[in-house]
Amino acid sequence: MQIFDAIIVGAGQAGPPLAARLTGAGMTVALVERKHVGGTCVNVGCTPTKTLVASARVAHVARRTADYGVVLQAGPVIDMVRVRARAIGVAADSRSKVQAWLDGMPGLTLIRGHARFAGPNRLQVGEKEISAKRIFLNVGARPSRPDMLGSQDVPMLTSSTILDLDHVPEHLAVIGGSYIGLEFAQMFRRFGAQVTVIERSDRLIAREDPEISDAIRAILEAEGIQVHTGADCTSFAPHPDGISANVTCVKGAPDVVATDVLMAVGRTPNNDDLDLKAAGITPDAQGHIPVNDRLEAVTPGIWALGDCNGRGAFTHTAFNDYEIVAANLLDGADRKVSDRIPAYALYIDPPLGRVGLTEAQARAAGHAILLASRPMTRVGRAVERGETQGLMKAVVDAATGRILGAAILGIEGDEAIHGILNMMNAGASYLTLQWAVPIHPTVSELIPTLMGDLKPE
Repeated sequence: MQIFDAIIVGAGQAGPPLAARLTGAGMTVALVERKHVGGTCVNVGCTPTKTLVASARVAHVARRTADYGVVLQAGPVIDMVRVRARAIGVAADSRSKVQAWLDGMPGLTLIRGHARFAGPNRLQVGEKEISAKRIFLNVGARPSRPDMLGSQDVPMLTSSTILDLDHVPEHLAVIGGSYIGLEFAQMFRRFGAQVTVIERSDRLIAREDPEISDAIRAILEAEGIQVHTGADCTSFAPHPDGISANVTCVKGAPDVVATDVLMAVGRTPNNDDLDLKAAGITPDAQGHIPVNDRLEAVTPGIWALGDCNGRGAFTHTAFNDYEIVAANLLDGADRKVSDRIPAYALYIDPPLGRVGLTEAQARAAGHAILLASRPMTRVGRAVERGETQGLMKAVVDAATGRILGAAILGIEGDEAIHGILNMMNAGASYLTLQWAVPIHPTVSELIPTLMGDLKPE
């Protein structure tokens, strides 16, 4: 048995930086990875998908050049082989940089293979057994594949395998109207596919407030994407033209016939093949490893970071998990997950930037609230760029003046939201933001005006 000071399982977003901090503190560290370093984000998540989103936006803008007085003789031609090659290249470059970082890290042993617990502080990796007093699980998640009627009888794409397509589907049916599904839906519509989104809930991205969901649906439908919500009885069957998808149990209702189907209904944590029982850990009902506010599992000496712990499903939350653990272990800090203000983005175009509570969540939490909303048609930058879809919204606690949450659905919304996020992290009153003097013309310049519009619910 080889003994280390610490073992990290998974070279995703939290693994390499944690390894750097631990080795920098003089520890011997084993980092176990069974596939590619860099994890989901670098290999099949943020990096390749946002590269594809960029290509899709170029195609979209090329079709609109006449709106800006720039006349092209012909529309864009999509070379999907080159589009895919660009995404693969960007991902490979990112992965190689992570690999080079790890290769040059003193005190680190990179072990390739599948790790399983052989005891609370022991892991089996192939024929090798390793041990440490500190074990950090950063094993990520994978696309879920629910057992819908007929789904085993037809080919299904996932958010990972769809990246292998070197052609544009004739008709792509996207099962799931949430963040991942909608990004691929718009992307492939802009590449030239007919696209249909099938969502079980009554509206898209149901965790958002209704006006945000409605605006997103309008954006997608304006580009020719068909949307079916309330699809409570989805099933599949082979069809001469591809795959038939039922969206309702109503007898005689029409089916959606597509050449390709993308299953985008969530992600499953990669905890089911770790032999967690041998470590005294029982996953929760969703398969996540339960952790406390310091990301410690029930068994002393084991931590869970990133998607596998159910405390955040984003690259930035995984990285923050690393920051919390490293600060507590090495800096004598007392950082907690519950101190984190949730924030994320939906990368359709225009994007949605979200932070904190929605209006519905604030009401459910018992806050007396102030609300404000402004359409992007009143934002100079959006008008000048000819991209006025969407709105911005703020939710404030009426008693304290603290900002509870905000959404910016519109051009550069994923960047502009950080002005509000930073104020929330500082614990400042909305009045501080209201009296700021932003730069003109920007999207952010409307945020103080938005704060000035706040009124009781």
